[in-house]
Amino acid sequence: MLSDPVTAIKGIGEKFAEDLATLNIFNVEDLLSYFPYRYDVFEIKPLSELIHDDKVTIEGRVVHEPSLAFYGKKKSRLSFTVEVENIAVKAVMFNRAFAKKQINAGDIITLTGKWDLNRLQITVSKYKLGPAESQAEIQPMYSVKGDISNFKLKKVMQNAIRDYADEIIEFLPDRYLRAYKIPERRKALITMHFPANRIDLKHARRRFTYEEFLLFQLKMQLLRKIKREATVGNAQVFDQEKIKEFIGLFPFPLTKAQEKSLNQILSDMKSPYRMNRLLQGDVGSGKTAVASICLYASITAGKQGALMVPTEILAEQHYQSLTETFGDKANIVLLTGSVKGKKRKEMVSAIENHEVDIVIGTHALIQDDVFFNDLGFVIVDEQHRFGVEQRRTLRDKGLKPDVLFMTATPIPRTLAITAFGDMDVSVIDEMPMGRKEIETYWTKENTFERVLHFIEKQIALGEQAYVICPLIEESDKLDIQNAVDLFDQLQEYYPSDVNIGLMHGRLHADDKENVMKQFAGNEIQILVSTTVVEVGVNVPNATIMVIYDAERFGLSQLHQLRGRVGRGDMQSYCILIADPKSEAGRERMRIMTETSNGFELSEQDLKLRGPGDFFGRKQSGVPEFKVADMIHDYRALETARKDAQEIIETNLLEQDAAFYQLQKKLENDSVLTDKLD
Repeated sequence: MLSDPVTAIKGIGEKFAEDLATLNIFNVEDLLSYFPYRYDVFEIKPLSELIHDDKVTIEGRVVHEPSLAFYGKKKSRLSFTVEVENIAVKAVMFNRAFAKKQINAGDIITLTGKWDLNRLQITVSKYKLGPAESQAEIQPMYSVKGDISNFKLKKVMQNAIRDYADEIIEFLPDRYLRAYKIPERRKALITMHFPANRIDLKHARRRFTYEEFLLFQLKMQLLRKIKREATVGNAQVFDQEKIKEFIGLFPFPLTKAQEKSLNQILSDMKSPYRMNRLLQGDVGSGKTAVASICLYASITAGKQGALMVPTEILAEQHYQSLTETFGDKANIVLLTGSVKGKKRKEMVSAIENHEVDIVIGTHALIQDDVFFNDLGFVIVDEQHRFGVEQRRTLRDKGLKPDVLFMTATPIPRTLAITAFGDMDVSVIDEMPMGRKEIETYWTKENTFERVLHFIEKQIALGEQAYVICPLIEESDKLDIQNAVDLFDQLQEYYPSDVNIGLMHGRLHADDKENVMKQFAGNEIQILVSTTVVEVGVNVPNATIMVIYDAERFGLSQLHQLRGRVGRGDMQSYCILIADPKSEAGRERMRIMTETSNGFELSEQDLKLRGPGDFFGRKQSGVPEFKVADMIHDYRALETARKDAQEIIETNLLEQDAAFYQLQKKLENDSVLTDKLD
């Protein structure tokens, strides 16, 4: 049986079994599912197609006898020239003195090794006298550690396949194998370990990519179903006419994307199931307008609403904008850590007695002493900054409120439907009419004085600027311009009638608020700040965003910062000051200057940084797939999601015999119970 311990396989004793346990391989199934992490393909390619630093295979004629040099203790270097396509290529081998007697001038030789394009040199790791095989050889490479070698692992893998291959059961229904032209499981698994050719390997990988995505999406869909069935009884009966009147008070018409998202949310609120929806959209796309309409809808249904945000600055901004939007239509309070003593007691009492309609705040909202009277609608803004526990505590504060998670970080669709597979996702992917695109430039530090002169010119026109840098105070470890130093420099550079403010995370909340009020009122013309302004600051008169050491930030963070300007009707500018040392850093700067669409940027960011780093690995909820790559295999991900939805919605697992093995596979998997809130 596949559940037999690995010691049942010929060639695996107790010591080897202990080593395999460090790779989480305990039984036969674990071993067979331990796929190679890469495949070395020894295939002859033209020199013009070889990539610098890649592992390559070339074939040529040895021009002269190899020369052998000894150095150090028993170390040697063998070098010779090979003629390839009438070009002289230098070949170097280390510690293979014996090869001097085997390689002769005029020999045809096949060499595999690391290619140096600049020197036209190959550092040989493997050689074979004679021409290459007509078919490319594929060498699977496993991730190994300790005493486990690739050679030993391949040997026992052969034994495992020989003795247990017949027990590998197909659990995908035949209709999917036919529809997607993917091989059955036993054949695909053998191919993953011992591929005969690249075409077979490609199809085997396609099979396991789809299988992994389908199993994950089925778990997500089942999780949604369980959650929905467990949360009956929160249908909100709101006043449609009042909502229409409320929308009519906005100074601008809603975009089609806003209308679509609004209708999706209102439909969820009307249903008897508790809403669990993510609303995502670019900076300035109008998420807050949609959220405030939904809050108002809940108030007309006789419920209370809550809005939880990660920072006090953002809470204060939402409080100000919602107070203006609602006027006398709702009683709104701001509950943050700064509210203390008697004032806090009175506020908490008013919330409990339903004298308050909407509560806006930070995590102070979920303290033990805060009780709601009839909480119907909860918004969690910048939701990926909150831990799962905090979100759950807020959700459970009321009578199963509808929950809307909002983020201004445009999450790539591929990531959204994976990490948030148990949520519905609404997207506002359209900007309001008349918004001018922010002009973005990348420059190096030696032009900083020109940047300062440009800021001075714009300030003379009555505009304002942000200057952002990564650290607060000088650090010995990182040579990064810091906010305090930069503040001092700018004060020296500009005349005294240009007021400069300093903002960072270590300031007291009151001081932060004071600085922001002065900046919003144009009493401060230049605000030097750390990324504390990334979310929550709305100053329409600010038209310049200068980001110092921009290579230190991810694309999404740079885009968030850029979104702090361009809030008014004036032309705005984002200037990135960076001297990136890596190719990835230069690529980030290039993408920023060429792309203003947050969703495109986030896709690029995901490719550059990987899914775990996009949210922070601990909170991401992004599964680690063995074969599948949700960025490159996004079409398979979409297909698997669609198939999983159909399977769950039409009860195929229970009603169709073809799905029996798939149902058994899911039942044996504990992930579902682990993920339930």
